[in-house]
Amino acid sequence: MTSPAERYAAARDAAAHPETVAFAAAQRFDLDPFQVEGCHALEQGRSVLVAAPTGAGKTIVGEFAIHLAMRTPSDKAFYTTPMKALSNQKFRELVEVYGAENVGLLTGDTNINGNARIVVMTTEVLRNMIYADSPALHDLRFVVMDEVHYLADRFRGAVWEEVIIHLPSSVRLVSLSATVSNAEEFGDWLDTVRGDTEVIVSEIRPVPLEQHVLVRDDLLPLFDDRAGVATATVNQELMRIRSFTGSRYDGNRQAQSYRSNRHAGRQGPRPPRGRRRPVRSANAQRIERMDRPDVVQLLERTNLLPAIFFIFSRVGCDAAVQQVRRSGIRLTTPEERREIRAFVDESTRTLQDEDLGVLGFFEWVDNLERGVASHHAGLLPAFKEVVEELFRRKLVKVVFATETLALGINMPARTVVLEKMEKFNGEARVAITSGEYTQLTGRAGRRGIDVEGHAVVQWTEGMDPQAVAALASRRTYPLNSSFRPTYNMAVNLIDLFGRPRAREILESSFAQFQADRAVVGLARQVREAEESLDGYRTAMQCDHGDFLEYAGIRRELSDLEKKNRQDAHAPRAARDKRLKRIQGLRTRMQRHGCHGCPDREAHARWAERYWKLKRQTDRTRKQIATRTGTVARVFDRVVDVLTTLDYVTGEGDDTALTDAGRTMRRIYGERDLLVAESLRQELWEGLDAPSLAAMACCLVYEPRRDEANSGERGLPRGRFRTAYEKTTTLWSELDDLEQAHDLPGSEPLAAGLAGAMHAWARGGQLDRVLVDADMAAGDFVRWAKQTIDLLDQLSIVAEDLTLARTARQALDGVRRGIVAYSTM
Repeated sequence: MTSPAERYAAARDAAAHPETVAFAAAQRFDLDPFQVEGCHALEQGRSVLVAAPTGAGKTIVGEFAIHLAMRTPSDKAFYTTPMKALSNQKFRELVEVYGAENVGLLTGDTNINGNARIVVMTTEVLRNMIYADSPALHDLRFVVMDEVHYLADRFRGAVWEEVIIHLPSSVRLVSLSATVSNAEEFGDWLDTVRGDTEVIVSEIRPVPLEQHVLVRDDLLPLFDDRAGVATATVNQELMRIRSFTGSRYDGNRQAQSYRSNRHAGRQGPRPPRGRRRPVRSANAQRIERMDRPDVVQLLERTNLLPAIFFIFSRVGCDAAVQQVRRSGIRLTTPEERREIRAFVDESTRTLQDEDLGVLGFFEWVDNLERGVASHHAGLLPAFKEVVEELFRRKLVKVVFATETLALGINMPARTVVLEKMEKFNGEARVAITSGEYTQLTGRAGRRGIDVEGHAVVQWTEGMDPQAVAALASRRTYPLNSSFRPTYNMAVNLIDLFGRPRAREILESSFAQFQADRAVVGLARQVREAEESLDGYRTAMQCDHGDFLEYAGIRRELSDLEKKNRQDAHAPRAARDKRLKRIQGLRTRMQRHGCHGCPDREAHARWAERYWKLKRQTDRTRKQIATRTGTVARVFDRVVDVLTTLDYVTGEGDDTALTDAGRTMRRIYGERDLLVAESLRQELWEGLDAPSLAAMACCLVYEPRRDEANSGERGLPRGRFRTAYEKTTTLWSELDDLEQAHDLPGSEPLAAGLAGAMHAWARGGQLDRVLVDADMAAGDFVRWAKQTIDLLDQLSIVAEDLTLARTARQALDGVRRGIVAYSTM
């Protein structure tokens, strides 16, 4: 029962924040303190940064901003996400609350009700709207930036900073982030560029997470129950299992004790041993590992489903589903199977019958009816959405997924299983980071359903429980800017603000903010070092002469003598020159007044400290010089390239865009300069629609690291090849120009998908196109969408009306069948 003081405080709070109280009353759960704090800040007119663990309910604060906008007659709210799948999901959720007439969706290839008061969009779409000064920005009051830690993404992160810097000052920003270790630093930057911003950090998971290690068929606690997770004390039994040299694990008494005293809620019949792969520990003792079907059965019997198994390989995800299928496991009831079938039929009714077999539809549905599915980028987007919805409805019980599922998709589970603690990054197998571990295991524990979530790490050969515990104990990782000026950004900034003001704006980026903060620390080190150097100079003062000069001669002589000993095979002329220099230094040293000082060696010890510290200080000064104004200097190099190519003219306040520069304002993407130059030089004139689609594909496609270069094999014939050769030559010339201006350049064009995209755009059958592409349907759809994005830009910016018309025809040719279905 609440006290009078508590009731008075609640009444006072309700009077001060009536909108928060009304909004909270409409929610299914009581709001957590960090959610209430975020809502209060928004109601008081401030922007907010909310950093909280995955699944903690950060989006509630964003939804409150939308609630505030809709309480007025005309205010708008934009909700941005880093991925189209997240945008589609949020769009559906908001339509349920506010109705289809009030909610829009803009994702580049989808435009639904774009003038609505609530619009969900990818961050790139909002960036483009800002640069185009879109009328849709009128009356915009709130922008929610979900998954704002994507700002660290080295390919797309700059877009987040562009939006944050350029949004009108009247717009309140709601930044939602995973828990990062430098949230206060990021919040300080937001406060600097956006004004009054409150930083709200929560380390508390609404559903506690239990950490386990699966050793054979035993779920052992990762942490010592008596110590608690906060102390990060590893279960000593796991350490003994790793290092024991006596009896095998089967005979280990302590392990038997754990088996007989399992965690509450996991009692039940011992699962069958089943098939196991033998795993050897470091001392060659056999520890058998359960196969996936047996792990699924273990989780089912111990009431730990639904579960997500994270497997860092698409092939591995599909193979896992097949393993479970072959084992005969069914996790669903007849009623659930009927519900699954009805939902699938409704969701996929527009797919063409001839494509179903190509997509493996019937086996996929059978697996769904068993309660099992995979989830990865190679899966058709429509199929992924079905899996996500069935998992949310608790009809699919087990999903084998790659780590992309952890990026914000609303698929909470009771249990998350990690089969390995390393993944292939494209070049080598590397251990997952603490941030990745947090993101993955953050899916475990469903608010309002589970009392606790469960993270299960399967024992593998050579596993170090201490390393796993370290990952599980650290909930944070740093957010570092990946911001860099691009050609499109440069022409837009110059056009909007002029070159001097553009430089100032770029210096307000988070990248420069972080660099400047580092400079502050480095400068402090230099000041402290200068004080020490002054002390060393005083300590080495000598009545016989300038000891600093003498010490410099000794140091140079020592360095040359050492180099002479190490470089015995140098050319004779070089050695003779060095020996002559050594002899000259010896003579100077012996004739120096300080050489005869009785305290020479005492002074020399201070001199050695002086020179060592001076070298360190000089390096620090160089670091300061390279960091100060870093972003603006890169901007200057970008503008120099644009000036050389006549996209920009003039200097300083007189800098202006040419006609070509104004065209580039509307070209977005990694190859903005190459696209603009190709249009200006009319390299694609005369291409038909399928050939233009193939060319656009070459500009957006990024082959896998292990994909062989197919050369000209499979390329469309005729004018395409000539246009491709000219475009490749142009790329080489631009790359040389960028290198000459100390810019990183870009990768060569990739034609590996050109033939398949050409065939698809001219009406080819799906089965043949996927064979030509040598990729999964989901991958082909993803590249087709990016091709559509570029073709859409070409249809707008091309001055050649024939090329613009061809681009629109090519776009229509690509956006059909499964591609059209996946863009809805």
